[in-house]
Amino acid sequence: MLPSVDTLLERAHVVALPLATRFRGIETRELLLLEGPDGWAEFSPFVEYGDAEAANWLAAAIEFGWGGIAAPGSGDLEGRAPAAPGRSDAEHGSPARGRVESVPVNATVPAIPASAVPALLARFPGCRTAKVKVAERGQTLEDDVARVRAVRAELGPEGRIRVDANGGWTVEEAVVALTALAEAGLEYAEQPCATVPELAAVRSRLEGRVRIAADESVRKAEDPLAVARAGAADLLVIKAQPLGGIRRAAAIVAEAGLPAVVSSALESSVGLAQGAHLAAALGLAHEGAAACGLGTAALLAADVTAHPLVPVAGAIPVRRVVPDAALLVANAAPPERDAWWRERLRRAYAHLG
Repeated sequence: MLPSVDTLLERAHVVALPLATRFRGIETRELLLLEGPDGWAEFSPFVEYGDAEAANWLAAAIEFGWGGIAAPGSGDLEGRAPAAPGRSDAEHGSPARGRVESVPVNATVPAIPASAVPALLARFPGCRTAKVKVAERGQTLEDDVARVRAVRAELGPEGRIRVDANGGWTVEEAVVALTALAEAGLEYAEQPCATVPELAAVRSRLEGRVRIAADESVRKAEDPLAVARAGAADLLVIKAQPLGGIRRAAAIVAEAGLPAVVSSALESSVGLAQGAHLAAALGLAHEGAAACGLGTAALLAADVTAHPLVPVAGAIPVRRVVPDAALLVANAAPPERDAWWRERLRRAYAHLG
């Protein structure tokens, strides 16, 4: 049974966490934490998202904190999603070999100068995969090439590099940019363009030279399976909160029949814990699995726990996180932002039905 909105807010805490480096145009990550009977959960849609979209994030928090509650129409999932035909073990996460209770993670490299790459990567000890942000407004392709080259120099020839354009290119720009960036050896390019037809066009024109991953075309789409039906991507980037929780996200992966990587939405360690549980549900919590984008606590200058889910030996554990009372107080958002988030939760709750 859906908990009441007053029940949700009774043990809610709004925090503002400073970032170690500017990311997605912000320097502080605001979010709301909820304490449910099954543990702590996070509600943290970015501030520019509307209430209907934020409702998916709230459904995910309720599922994780109160159990068994998923987004409307999400269906159910028993166990983990089945592997898609033709995947390698590293992509679908077969747990039969060397299973451990941790998720391999990638380093996340914001759109920083190439000279800042070594210090940034040092925040991700043991990570042999890096996702590099590209197509940043106000920057050039030369900036992107220099950043990716710097990452390659740090990781060496065996490291894996992904780039993420957040839909920032046109088809022509994407083809030109990815052709130039491919010299560094790319594992895949995430959301090079904004729309599904554009992704399909880029994928066709690149003819397999760079694999295409879909993120926004899944989590922000009315039909998250459209990208798979159109043959517009080689794999999916899945996030628990925007898709309404673990069960709905895993069900989408199963129906899409494509390899998947679990990523974060710049959450606190509480939100990352939900992502780690999703990765485990998909069979990605074992040695040799594709690295997930769940190491982003390393980008925070403060967290809500003294034992954050930062990368250790290139992985984070699959476990619940309990915030420290002192850190909730130390990082509490100003009163006006606390009130804003609580009212936002009420508006999002109205969309759950």
